[in-house]
Amino acid sequence: MQPSVHTEELLSTDRVLFDTHPEEYKHWALSIEGSTATLSMAVNEDEGLKPGYKLKLNSYDLGVDIELYDAINRIRFEHPTVKCVVITSAKERMFCSGANIYMLGQSSHPWKVNFCKFTNETRNGIEDSSRHDGIKFLAAINGTVAGGGYELALACDKLLMIDDRSSSVSLPEVPLLGVLPGTGGLTRVIDKRKVRRDLADVFCSTSEGVRAERAKTWGLVDEIAKPNVFDEARSELVSELSSQSNRPKDAIGVELTKLHRTLDNDGIHYSIIDVVFNRASRTASFIIKSPPASVSSDINSIHKEGSSWWPLVFARELDDAILLLRTNELEIGTWIFRTSGSVADTLRMDRILNEHREDWFVKETLGYLRRTLARLDVSSRTIFSLIDEGSCFAGTLLEIALASDRIFMLSETESGDKPSIALSPLNFGSFPMVNHLSRLKNRFYDHADQHEALIPLEDQLLDAEEALGLGLVTFTPDDIDWEDEIRIALEERISLSPDALSGMEANLRFSGPETMETRIFARLSAWQNWIFIRPNAVGEEGALKVFGSGKKPAFNWQRI
Repeated sequence: MQPSVHTEELLSTDRVLFDTHPEEYKHWALSIEGSTATLSMAVNEDEGLKPGYKLKLNSYDLGVDIELYDAINRIRFEHPTVKCVVITSAKERMFCSGANIYMLGQSSHPWKVNFCKFTNETRNGIEDSSRHDGIKFLAAINGTVAGGGYELALACDKLLMIDDRSSSVSLPEVPLLGVLPGTGGLTRVIDKRKVRRDLADVFCSTSEGVRAERAKTWGLVDEIAKPNVFDEARSELVSELSSQSNRPKDAIGVELTKLHRTLDNDGIHYSIIDVVFNRASRTASFIIKSPPASVSSDINSIHKEGSSWWPLVFARELDDAILLLRTNELEIGTWIFRTSGSVADTLRMDRILNEHREDWFVKETLGYLRRTLARLDVSSRTIFSLIDEGSCFAGTLLEIALASDRIFMLSETESGDKPSIALSPLNFGSFPMVNHLSRLKNRFYDHADQHEALIPLEDQLLDAEEALGLGLVTFTPDDIDWEDEIRIALEERISLSPDALSGMEANLRFSGPETMETRIFARLSAWQNWIFIRPNAVGEEGALKVFGSGKKPAFNWQRI
């Protein structure tokens, strides 16, 4: 589909885009030496994503994090022999001072929340790659680190801090800004670092933070080193972490080429996914094409296809679409997913993924799919899936339906044909949600018998009656009622309060015991969402507004 009114170049002047390239980086330098990658942060203070603030002291905004996300993806795919990633600073005595306070002070509420969410997802992605794919991360903290800078370090497997008598580590958001560490700082200090509660209380309410020796004693970092032996300590930790990696010793990377995408006023259009806006109803319809029948199962052919391989293209396009919609289309509150193509071809692609899942390239592609589907789960949007004539919701594509708040499946077409869905082995644990459950286990939480009954049905075509009986879909209208039931459901949904819906959906989507990730996205995000609109933070005399002016914030002292 071609743009109907505007070109992408015209639209991009007021839309945030999430694709970049190392040659375009303004804030990070990526270097590779053997099996070690180094990401050096040197933020250009004059290159903020939006005007009105300077990125001083290695502080960051969304543009800095977009580059970080891109760099980590390139390490995953373009440098498969990298076993350890070192995140450090290229500036003397300053690792990172966190999110830019002046950017936050002038940003709208939706911008602040979306910024925190994307940053959270990037940090979670670091931990995901360590947990699943063998890429280990070291934070080489070679200067003062504060706020979001420390949160970035917390996402790494090991933290090494320089002991130079001046550098400190802090989470100063509560005492300085009247807000919380928005990218998981509180949660990681307790859940991941296992810092004792009373020590964490002191740490998180002290603006000046603590220096190296106390930071190690309290468990805020793993190791400390004097400046003259810092590089040696860093090398030792790189060796230790690299020995824990299962990434290949010899492999040729796959270049992440530029996405083929067209933006216009009517939607976002890719090679596999077409997103069409209905601004009157505040909805976006996603149409996803099935894999082609001609896809090779030979692993050498798959490597040759590289970034044009269907599963990787699908993961990248869906990831990009989610990010563009979340950031640029705030009033489009309902996402409607449809698929088009062959169930058989979709299942065949899943068999290929499953057969070669230990190959580094296939493993990284599965990781990209896993993280993208998790991004869908935590998006503050209503998600409906419509399974109708010509649909191919099977295996990996069925995960999108399972991520939906409601699934409608056409029981029978006018011609007598019956749409079908199908499960594949990948539906049983290959794409865990942030609660570490598969979407099927999440759907049938504490009903193990219903979940177990699905396992023998892998690769079988299930019609609407069977899918409804198994609990895999919500409603199964016939062709006479289909249009009316969908219309009524959508009209009812879009008439409801977006705030209430966001809260309801976030509470209903994740079953079972909490994980660090669910606490970050649910509890902490909810707190931050509330605190970010309170006058103590963003009122005319709130802490975020008066920071740097020499004035003290004026607080409303009521505890609510």
